[in-house]
Amino acid sequence: MAINNINNGLPKTPVDNGKVAQQNQTQQSQQQASAQSAQTAPAPRQDSVSLTQSAQQLNQVQKKGTEAPVNQEKVDRLKKAIQSGDYKVNPEVLATKIAKLESEIFGAK
Repeated sequence: MAINNINNGLPKTPVDNGKVAQQNQTQQSQQQASAQSAQTAPAPRQDSVSLTQSAQQLNQVQKKGTEAPVNQEKVDRLKKAIQSGDYKVNPEVLATKIAKLESEIFGAK
């Protein structure tokens, strides 16, 4: 199989060894320069995170919640009462307890 139209029929140009050597020297000097700049460059900044005061408080509350003891007998008793429909909620007592909890969390107003 013959390959036609190589170099568009133009004569082959000779390779200039001086030009090739110069390109190799240029590449080597660029690599050396980049290696030197990499050595003298300051260390990259480390990522950091800062939490707001309220996020820190929420984290503390969550930790305390997981460490709190659980009265499993009471939980089972309440589950059974809810499932059977015997559990009744007193809305006034619930509202009072919610208001008290909010004042403890967010401060009395």
